[in-house]
Amino acid sequence: MSENASAFTSALQQREAEFSARLGEEMPRTLEQLVKLCQIPSVAFPGYDRAPVHESAEMVRQLLLDAGLEDVEIASVADGSPAVIGRRPAAPGKPTVMLYAHHDVQPEGDHALWTSPPFSPEVRGERLFGRGAADDKAGIMAHVTALRLAADALAETGVGVTVFVEGEEECGSPTFRPFIEKYSDKLRADAIVVADSANWAVGQPALTTSLRGVVDMEVSVRVLDHAVHSGMFGGPVLDALTLLSRLIATLHDDEGNVAVAGLVSAPEPEVEMPEEDLRRDASTVAGYRLAGTGSLTGRLWAKPALSVIGIDAPAVAGASNTMTPAARAKLSLRIAPGQEPADAMRALEEHLLANAPFGAQVKVTRGEEGKAFVAPQDSPGMRAARAAMHASWGVQPVDIGIGGSIPFIADLLEVFPQADILVTGVEDPDSRAHGIDESLHLGDFERVCLAEALLLSSIHLADN
Repeated sequence: MSENASAFTSALQQREAEFSARLGEEMPRTLEQLVKLCQIPSVAFPGYDRAPVHESAEMVRQLLLDAGLEDVEIASVADGSPAVIGRRPAAPGKPTVMLYAHHDVQPEGDHALWTSPPFSPEVRGERLFGRGAADDKAGIMAHVTALRLAADALAETGVGVTVFVEGEEECGSPTFRPFIEKYSDKLRADAIVVADSANWAVGQPALTTSLRGVVDMEVSVRVLDHAVHSGMFGGPVLDALTLLSRLIATLHDDEGNVAVAGLVSAPEPEVEMPEEDLRRDASTVAGYRLAGTGSLTGRLWAKPALSVIGIDAPAVAGASNTMTPAARAKLSLRIAPGQEPADAMRALEEHLLANAPFGAQVKVTRGEEGKAFVAPQDSPGMRAARAAMHASWGVQPVDIGIGGSIPFIADLLEVFPQADILVTGVEDPDSRAHGIDESLHLGDFERVCLAEALLLSSIHLADN
């Protein structure tokens, strides 16, 4: 063992005992503040009230001041939602760690489907239920709690900390790139902890080392200039919704694999997921046959996935006996690590235009593009994060992929190319982020806070 590695292990052991003793005292305050933060309906989507987003940013600012950061500001760029930047500069020659989270949340959906009101957080058993409880207001409070635990250690070691809490992640981070370019001097760091992912299971921590990219597209099919009587013209004329359905059906083969030429797959992951776990976490109905071929983790992390996420068509209620002249759908394509979004967009467009059913007019409108992410398997920051997780949970963390996307990571890598990106998170497979009854496992949340405090207090000793 090198001298640095020995010092790193010794520091972790010393800090783990110290921080664990204090963590129990801190958690009641942390949970109380998390509940208050989750009571703010900070949805940043267009059309929603902007006042709660500003209220949420102000609470985050106060939390960071309370956690010992003296340089804290609310900032934004033109047309952007308010973000919060808090800083504790590093001593000369010491590294700086940036801690990322976001304070905006997904729309809550139908309140009647929630077991308890989405913006009235409620503890039931070992979980806190409420919109934003897991994604990502717990990420904010993990940073705040870690800073409280590690305050003395940071003063002793001189490690710098910057906290960046975004306010528009859930609606696609539309001003993320200009924001980090404008504030690059304040955000520049040696390591960046993105606390917006998930752990492998309750009691089993994980580092996310790959993320699929994403592109989306609208496709419309037109067969008539206007609606006509289905009895008078049905037969030789097929309605646009039928033809749109036939076009969508060409996107997958009979096994459920994406059947768009030009899309690529990444190497198979080294870990596998039990089928019963996937079925439980995805809440599949009885009798449903899982789609695709290959390992489950490969299908989730390393292969493309294509979903219809919206469709414009006449509603069943009030439908008349007329043939629909045009129909439109929105497609979301998750792309494997290693594929460029522009190439995937082009491949999907070419497929849709080439498979126009019965000569119908097909039009595509390109949407957003987000790059995939693959982390280096070994780096000083990765080693430090794994060691901190092991010390906190008592088990070795798993390197996992995530089928979802965090496109702004590509922007972070381009603006801060020397930074070590560490993707962590507070969610578990039952957190239901973005869904009804979103929740946070409180036991694992404590372990996340402890692991991050250990990382901050020891990263300067990570063996290069």
